[in-house]
Amino acid sequence: MKKKICFIGLDNYPVINPKYGNYYFGGESVQQTLLAKAFAGLGFEASMICMDYGQGDKEVFDGVIVYKVFKETAGLPVLRFFWPRITSVWAALKRADADIYYQSCAGIWTGIVACFCSVHKKKMIFRLAHDTDCIPGEQLIRFWRDRKIYEYGLRNTHWVAAQSRHQQALLKKNYDIDSAIINMIVEIPRLNPDRSQDIDVLWVNNFRIFKRPEKVLELAKLCPELSITMIGGAVPGNEEMFMKLKGQSENIANLTFEGPVSYHKVNDYFLRSKLFINTSDSEGFPNSFLQAFARKIPVITFFDPDGVIEAKQMGKRCSDLNNMAETIKSLILNDSERERIGTNGYKYVNECYGPQKIIQNYSRMMSNA
Repeated sequence: MKKKICFIGLDNYPVINPKYGNYYFGGESVQQTLLAKAFAGLGFEASMICMDYGQGDKEVFDGVIVYKVFKETAGLPVLRFFWPRITSVWAALKRADADIYYQSCAGIWTGIVACFCSVHKKKMIFRLAHDTDCIPGEQLIRFWRDRKIYEYGLRNTHWVAAQSRHQQALLKKNYDIDSAIINMIVEIPRLNPDRSQDIDVLWVNNFRIFKRPEKVLELAKLCPELSITMIGGAVPGNEEMFMKLKGQSENIANLTFEGPVSYHKVNDYFLRSKLFINTSDSEGFPNSFLQAFARKIPVITFFDPDGVIEAKQMGKRCSDLNNMAETIKSLILNDSERERIGTNGYKYVNECYGPQKIIQNYSRMMSNA
């Protein structure tokens, strides 16, 4: 009998179904979708729980069964916390009837899934997404109630997967919870050595305060001779920031503001780019780093998870915006150095982030518990 695993990612549908690619999704949606497909490819019965976008129930994509739950706008304020949100997700968890449930990102669903698994004697994997998932009171969670539900789930999950030694140490220090470091998964394309790279600098991210998208506009002004492309949509609640920066970008000649682009189309922009930048002040380990490495693109960033970018010479860590501008200008003029750094990143993701390797690491984590 096949082992069953179910992924709880309410925003995953725009990633697993390209027809809905213009809807909001985050990096965890990409990770969960790639993992679900990889588990299905290795003989698991993989399923996924997503919000209702108007699709049918129990659709199948690449061997992954997709169960739908509530519509984002369904229900009455306050009451909808219970019905239809918790009730519909609980029912979908039951329909999936999995042996293992996988949830990521700090939030109420960590607690709800942990409670379901406790009641029905199932197993749960929780994967840390952001460093703040490990710091009491600093989680990216709006309400005190929801933080407490999350912390209940964190303490009652069977396995925790961390992205870095830093996250592992934070979780142990603040919650006395052990975790296993498991790399993210990435699709590794075949590369055309003669590809055209007409974008000097690429930024891909959702618009949130800690992502600091305004730094991209400042950078474009510091580097007027370079073409910079900015891709990303507004996270719910950050629409005003998105519209403000979109308007300001119209006055910057060398900046192309694309707005939201689907996961299935954004990789074309990576292929066209010479450098990738990240302006966040903190994160976990962004999917975009892996997408860049897999396409031999150096990463220029203000933060470096566990120091791996500098240690493996896959990009450059910068101290401030002026330093980033100088670094970018230097690398744009040095084709051989960009090629060397890009090749280092490509080798790294092939060795450490391929689907089969990551599934083996999850299997090892579960067998050692």
